[in-house]
Amino acid sequence: MTTKRRGRPRSFDRRAALEQAMTAFWEHGYETTSVSDLTGAMGISAPSLYAAFGDKRTLFEEVVEAYAVAYGAFGDKALAEEPTARDALARMLKEAADAFTDPSHPRGCLVISSAINCSNPEVAEALRERRNRSLASFEARIRRGADAGELPGDTDTGALARLCGAVLQGMSQQARDGATREELKAVAEAAMGAWPVAHGDGKAPETPAGRGA
Repeated sequence: MTTKRRGRPRSFDRRAALEQAMTAFWEHGYETTSVSDLTGAMGISAPSLYAAFGDKRTLFEEVVEAYAVAYGAFGDKALAEEPTARDALARMLKEAADAFTDPSHPRGCLVISSAINCSNPEVAEALRERRNRSLASFEARIRRGADAGELPGDTDTGALARLCGAVLQGMSQQARDGATREELKAVAEAAMGAWPVAHGDGKAPETPAGRGA
């Protein structure tokens, strides 16, 4: 005897719908993307959206997680794979120039741009925590480099991490304003010119960024 399935199967591809929602949020940010915008982009009804993803905030949380895996992992890979802190942060910024201007998707970083003018306190806090975790990972990698003798002993690792974070966030906005890949790579290279070097290695004099607070 054949057992009938309960419930009606979804008439849409959930993964494709999530990608379409990601594009909508990426282009317009969290605040200005309405449920109507989302259902139009995803090609589904509001009841289907709620049934499959929950409310707008829950959908956005899932979008951010999917974005981090599909488009935002280059930073973590650079930090993990490069032999020095300088190489890691330089690679991250250069690859950000590629990612933020890739014509196959909206410009800039979804996590950074979605935080602009976001009045929902829970969403704003979640995005802030994610950005702060990134800063903490930058600092941890820089501190390991300092401990290994790659940097002057008086390097302010927190300030250097925040410099990299500020450059990354600025590059995202400049990409959205129309900056080219080449222009953003030049920004990344200029930012790394402020990277402090260990005394006596013959590479360059210590810069102000290398002094402690």
